[in-house]
Amino acid sequence: MFTFYVRCLFLLTFIGPLNTAFAENTTPPQTEYLAEQQNSPAASIEDLDWISGYWQGEIWGGQFEEIWSRPMAGSMMASFKFTENNQVKFYELMTISEHQGSLLLQLKHFGQDLIGWEEKEQSMDFKLVRLTDNAVYFEGYTYKSISHNEMHVFVVIDNDGEKHETKFVFKRHSQ
Repeated sequence: MFTFYVRCLFLLTFIGPLNTAFAENTTPPQTEYLAEQQNSPAASIEDLDWISGYWQGEIWGGQFEEIWSRPMAGSMMASFKFTENNQVKFYELMTISEHQGSLLLQLKHFGQDLIGWEEKEQSMDFKLVRLTDNAVYFEGYTYKSISHNEMHVFVVIDNDGEKHETKFVFKRHSQ
């Protein structure tokens, strides 16, 4: 009987966590990409009004805020700030605009000194893949409305050639 308990303890202690880790690694991705030769679907900036507002969250041991304007003149704009230990680490400026009958997300990064990370004439561009009532899928960048006061954003981050999907949990902040 003692051997049975030792085996159960072993399974719970060592195999259980491996199973959980394996299950976490098999979570389907929340980001999508257009197939080769596939065009972005038709969409209007008005479809994304639910993103507008002042959002905050925590990640990587720091805090972030993202502020989206309401749709106007075929576009929305946003600023993102990431802080750690009460110091700004970086900023982003973003737009979602109507482009060729669809939507395009563009962003640029800046250090705390406002020196751009991308070249002056370049931005990171994300074409629209799919739009639902509560989510917008750009290539490698997804916004999902969980409720009026919560939004999850999934971003594929390339770290020296190694790509991984990162989840940001946004909570609406009333100003």
